[in-house]
Amino acid sequence: MIPRLTAIGGSLAVLATVLMIGTLDLTVGAMRRTISVYALGPYRWVFDSAVLLLAAGSLAILAVLVHRGLARWRSGGAVALVLWSVGLALVVAFPKHDWSVGPSASGSIHRFASMMAFISLPIAMMLLARPWLRHREWAGHARWTFGFGVLSVLAFTPILYAIVMNVVAGTAWWRVFPLGYTERLLVVTEVAALLVVAVWALASTGRRALPRSASRSPVAAA
Repeated sequence: MIPRLTAIGGSLAVLATVLMIGTLDLTVGAMRRTISVYALGPYRWVFDSAVLLLAAGSLAILAVLVHRGLARWRSGGAVALVLWSVGLALVVAFPKHDWSVGPSASGSIHRFASMMAFISLPIAMMLLARPWLRHREWAGHARWTFGFGVLSVLAFTPILYAIVMNVVAGTAWWRVFPLGYTERLLVVTEVAALLVVAVWALASTGRRALPRSASRSPVAAA
């Protein structure tokens, strides 16, 4: 019962994030700018709450996967998902540059944390899914998870290209693509990946938990 409630709670936390940020986008209309711009104004509490809910929901979903024997805390996928959540927490703790004042140490940490989170999530999805791609029972969930991990990598590609252009040609990376829309595409893809994993975690609560060794050699456990 507790793992199932945890999986449901994690899923609802992720969905609440979508609702909160989506409401800001529709009402405030700052979609041309990065999502974290909301942290510089009167809506900071909404932004902070939404991002922390996303971090907490992600960890709750991971905890269910570990509890059900689908992952181990020390596995690469679990570590990457923890880094995603840590990155989100740092994004809240250190707001982005307020360019009306000028660059700041907080903004630099914010940028690093954002990149760490965006990169860690697709890695987590692919590593969590990879051992189960041929498993008799969990192959379907694993393939969806892996697929959304790949989609997240593709969604990150425009930002990576913009950064490379900044290094090579000196073009301001936020001018290469409309950064706000590009970031939202990436966030939507990564949140969708999380929800796919949440469905997997929820489905696992209706089955008998796998032995700890199964996450190391799932094909043998099929």
